[in-house]
Amino acid sequence: MYPRDVSSGLQRLATCVQDLQSWCASRRLQLNAAKTELIWFGSGAAVRNPSVCWSLKVRSVVVPPADVVLDLVVLLDSELTMNEATCQQTCFCHLRLLRQLKHYVDCSVMQLLVSAFILSRLDNCNSILIGLTYSTIAHCNECRMQLPGWC
Repeated sequence: MYPRDVSSGLQRLATCVQDLQSWCASRRLQLNAAKTELIWFGSGAAVRNPSVCWSLKVRSVVVPPADVVLDLVVLLDSELTMNEATCQQTCFCHLRLLRQLKHYVDCSVMQLLVSAFILSRLDNCNSILIGLTYSTIAHCNECRMQLPGWC
């Protein structure tokens, strides 16, 4: 979207939020505006343009844009620098927890648990990184981990 199209984009987004609120209400659900996050992706200069109101109204709450949001297990920043990626910490946390189970479950169960808790997160993180330039993901080379041999 070009900067000149921001106001029409905001209007379309507001319409989508209203449609989502209607859908939730028809199913006796309520959209929690306090937990709603908004992020705009683009260059720093474009996203911080003072002439554009970047916030969005959800119910009666105005949601200001955030610099970083959590999407599943990856933190995304507004310029998509991927400097905030936390996939490694999440995977290591789950590996430490799974390690405590190694004496109580057999190898096939442990392999299923690692696949469910670790490999699925790595696949998600990798799918987000596809297509990015090497300079963007160069800092992720140090994040490579090897799964311990439990079996």
